[in-house]
Amino acid sequence: MDPERDTHRDVARLAHDQHGVVSRRQLRHTGWSDTMVRDRTGSGHLLRLHRGVYAVGHVRLRREGRWMAAVLAVPGAVLSHRDAAALHGVRPPHDGAIDVTTTGRGRVARGVRVHRTRTLDPADTTTRAGIPVTSVARTLVDLASVVQPHQLLAALNEAERRRVFDLRAIERNAERLRTRRGGGHAALRAALERLAESGVQLTRQELEERFRALVAEGELPPASLNAAVERFEVDAVWARQRLAVELDGWETHRTRDAFQRDRAKSNALTQAGWRVLRFTYADVVWRPARVAAQIGAVLGEDPA
Repeated sequence: MDPERDTHRDVARLAHDQHGVVSRRQLRHTGWSDTMVRDRTGSGHLLRLHRGVYAVGHVRLRREGRWMAAVLAVPGAVLSHRDAAALHGVRPPHDGAIDVTTTGRGRVARGVRVHRTRTLDPADTTTRAGIPVTSVARTLVDLASVVQPHQLLAALNEAERRRVFDLRAIERNAERLRTRRGGGHAALRAALERLAESGVQLTRQELEERFRALVAEGELPPASLNAAVERFEVDAVWARQRLAVELDGWETHRTRDAFQRDRAKSNALTQAGWRVLRFTYADVVWRPARVAAQIGAVLGEDPA
């Protein structure tokens, strides 16, 4: 058994798991001495990216490798802000310095923007693709301090589309961090209020999928979607209980003509003996339990 071969195998496995990069501390942990690190650096097997951080074999790293290298370059750091948003898929990747956050003093690394914080609870961090990163909620709160309002709104909307939006967690983080300098608290609050007013920009299909999930999670009887009732197409119908549910989306119901058509439909259905409930996109997305409870209460009135 060759101990040196085993250590090389351990390093190769580590590099594979970390998108092609390793730290000096990790190399020492696998059994490499500082002399071995210097020799491998001199031979080109290790290529220095930051102080104490190396690419193994080549520097043609993907974005994940550069993110991992930035995290390893600053002790105790996690990916954060713009780059965390990109890793979570709620914002496109950006060029420029990589954002990381640490509770320590942290050394400066070229191409890395270090954010220091006194508050980074375990719930504020997670791991994605093997990279330590701030949670989605913490990321969105941090993002408010470094991007334009329209970019923040787009990230919040995308988080909701991907079903990783947790309003309570965002508000908890925002309240905890509201006193920090340049924290973006006002910008975040304004974006959340605008999102609540306008509704999340979901496609019709996405809204229907959310509504189906709401019905299933609320243990309600299945509804007929887009059903024909009294010469109208109704978003959701429970025919036996004569309950019609309409979903008021921002795109499909924002014009005056659409508003008038919706009210005419509701009046005609009511006159024909149907109960009509109307819910907004925000109701379905942010308050699904409340929507399910209201529907369940009406269905429960059925004497049959």
